[in-house]
Amino acid sequence: MSAPVDLVFAAPRRGKPPRHLADLSSDERREALVALGEPAYRARQLSTHYFGRYLDDTAEMTDLPQASRDRIGDGLFPPLLTPVRTLTADGGATVKTVWRLFDGALVESVLMRYPGRVTMCVSSQAGCGMACPFCATGQAGLTRNLSAAEIVGQVVAGSRLLASGEVAGGPGRISNVVFMGMGEPLANYRTVISAVRRLTDPVPDGLGMSQRGVTVSTVGLVPRIRQLTEEGLSVTLALSLHAPDDELRDELVPVNTRWKVAEVLDAAWAYAEQTKRRVSIEYALIRDINDQAWRADLLGEKLAGHLVHVNLIPLNPTPGSKWTASRPEDEREFVRRLEAHGVPVTVRDTRGQEIDGACGQLAAKEA
Repeated sequence: MSAPVDLVFAAPRRGKPPRHLADLSSDERREALVALGEPAYRARQLSTHYFGRYLDDTAEMTDLPQASRDRIGDGLFPPLLTPVRTLTADGGATVKTVWRLFDGALVESVLMRYPGRVTMCVSSQAGCGMACPFCATGQAGLTRNLSAAEIVGQVVAGSRLLASGEVAGGPGRISNVVFMGMGEPLANYRTVISAVRRLTDPVPDGLGMSQRGVTVSTVGLVPRIRQLTEEGLSVTLALSLHAPDDELRDELVPVNTRWKVAEVLDAAWAYAEQTKRRVSIEYALIRDINDQAWRADLLGEKLAGHLVHVNLIPLNPTPGSKWTASRPEDEREFVRRLEAHGVPVTVRDTRGQEIDGACGQLAAKEA
């Protein structure tokens, strides 16, 4: 079944999340504080607490006057994310959290520690409207877009957990954020860009991450890819391709019925040309569906000579689904054929399979 592609940029109407410090630019924070009857300079104090020390409870901000704490807390630090369930895997190096939002919607985030880096995978929507049949989130449908603060809050919570030493390997900092959790990031475009700027603005205006450590994924919303190309950002673009031919991609990624493979790849190459960043091609290997040797050759032909890297993803099957991971020998042959075309390729390290690691699985169980 095809997705309602004419509506891919729209989210169902629900209550708007309350305003939070992380929704605001530095100028807007000063204006908000003045409106609350506070001096504008407190914006820097609050930003330092939140983005530098990962505090979101004004009771812990002891440099604020006692009389101001409740007023500022109510006005700029409303509770947005409440942990419902947290599971660990990989010896404590992977932490998956289901969050309940202010209106009861559920989203997921995953913190993954690797040698030399820590990656946080965040959600940008509650649910997803792209309807990819092999994806648990896509089958759940779209609930609503997240706010910038709801996105950034996932990273701040992960940073707080990591700084406390509660993640295996001791205290540390998040080095990479990938918008590969629940939702289609470019269908929540303006908010995702705001969140990226909060993540990468220098402390205390933001978390001070490198733009090169941020990856924004998409199933191929061509107008938004072209818009991202003009943003002046140096984030990595990850294109969830999953099939090199339109016939199969129409089924696996229904938005392909609007923007075909050639048009999506053209937009990706324009992004690479503008930013000088490699495009990451995400390709979930699905047994007997998209893992044939001839499809590997076709993919290699389409990608050869471009600034690109292929990230092959062994499918983490959802319960009751007909879709499952490729055979090891088919995976190896797929890699071999891409390499024969001169296309760089890696197979993603699978994480969190014992804790419903595929995006949307755990939230679906909680729901």
